[in-house]
Amino acid sequence: MAGKPLTYLCISTYFKGGPFLEACAKEGNTVYLLTAKKLEHSPWPRESVKEFFYLDDESNSAENIENIVKGFAWLMKEKDVDRVVALDDFDVEKAAAIREEFRIPGMGQTTARYFRDKLAMRLKAKEEGIPVPPFSDLFKDKHINAFADSVAPPYVVKPRSEASAMGIKKVHSKEELWEVVHGLGEERYRFLVEQFKPGDVYHADSLTFDGKVEFCCVSRYLSTPFEVAHGAGIFRSATCDPKSKEAKALVKLNASVMKGFGMKYSASHTEFIHCHEDGKFYFLETSSRVGGAHIAEMVEYTTGVSLWGEWARIEHASATKSSYKLPKPKQLNGGILVSLARYEHPDQSAFNAPEVKWTISKKWHVGCIMVSEEQDRVLELLDEYAGVVQRDFHASAPLPDKATE
Repeated sequence: MAGKPLTYLCISTYFKGGPFLEACAKEGNTVYLLTAKKLEHSPWPRESVKEFFYLDDESNSAENIENIVKGFAWLMKEKDVDRVVALDDFDVEKAAAIREEFRIPGMGQTTARYFRDKLAMRLKAKEEGIPVPPFSDLFKDKHINAFADSVAPPYVVKPRSEASAMGIKKVHSKEELWEVVHGLGEERYRFLVEQFKPGDVYHADSLTFDGKVEFCCVSRYLSTPFEVAHGAGIFRSATCDPKSKEAKALVKLNASVMKGFGMKYSASHTEFIHCHEDGKFYFLETSSRVGGAHIAEMVEYTTGVSLWGEWARIEHASATKSSYKLPKPKQLNGGILVSLARYEHPDQSAFNAPEVKWTISKKWHVGCIMVSEEQDRVLELLDEYAGVVQRDFHASAPLPDKATE
């Protein structure tokens, strides 16, 4: 790719993003990585990273972010940094604060809020005419009462800045809602309440360059993150036929979200619910990163597009004002299954169908990805292997209220 080599500071306080680091370095760039001290000995692609920097405190507290900004100021005395990239949801605030303070191009704090703060993204979606379930902030008592008096339960109380289903509480009445709100104490402003709409949850995993969505893979959770987290379920997702009515609708809706929220260039993971009651799609949340739970691997095996690698190429093309061209995607069907296991190194030989292309290699986990030309075959295998996992391997752990490694 044309363009001079640049220097990137990548931030990831979770062990993820290795393919991004490799692709970024492959473009001839210098890569620094800021990560958690406890991940110092994780198997990062060290040949791709020129220097590591470590955080003892990974939180997004104002004090810690100020310390990170001060550390970056020290780094800038002798080193050039052209771009700052957050590889995980929890690091978006850190990267945005650095960009703002040192006037580095990229997503600033206001736009970053739309991809991190669940209240900000709902208000923005509503402003842009994108359907969202009824919701309210918890700032004022009268806001809560007005919501509960006009919107039918059940409700979900969600933290504004946690990922996936972390910290979510489901309640079934106005009285129960107030119990939860009172329990939050002085922290209640960090939460919102939303009407719970039963339905199928979909996710759109996309790549945007120069304000245009260049790639979008739509999939459906067979077990939603909420169900997995709160019901000790098995995580499963399957890609949708790009020609299906659902996929076409969500490709269009995802593009509206990216445009309305001001996305210029990045990977993104956006979730929607297909409501059982009225048949409409509603926006749930978005993020400026690659989806977790090995969704990136499912997308790559199914379409041939590496979300991490292409994101790195997009960052480089944008920074150097170069052209970008997406590789032509394949048109296959894929599915993923992942679960905690009750064995440290489970025997996964049961996943022996020829359609299985990948098995997880993480301690205390079991899972696989399958790919086929036939969507029915993928769904059949996901059901079959879910039964195997439930019978022979499955374990569960309580979901923490806040993120931990």
